[in-house]
Amino acid sequence: MPLSHQDQLTVLRDILNNHQCDCCGTVAECEQMERLIKSLMANDGIQADMKSMLNDVYYYSQAGKYSPDLDQHISNHQEQLTQWVSDMDQFS
Repeated sequence: MPLSHQDQLTVLRDILNNHQCDCCGTVAECEQMERLIKSLMANDGIQADMKSMLNDVYYYSQAGKYSPDLDQHISNHQEQLTQWVSDMDQFS
């Protein structure tokens, strides 16, 4: 059974929240965020301001996936992670 867009947003928010709280993550999480965002971006029901934020998160996840030090990448983006999690809470 496919995930609804609300479920996809919840999974994405959880991964971002874990990165923000734990200051660490995995390449697999970055890849999962990319897949979720691609699916969400194809959804006509997602608002334009949400798509803008999703685009930013997509680039964060891509950069993280290829970063030689993913934990440092996550640490360097703490402010954005906090903002994205907060923004996602407002969209829910």
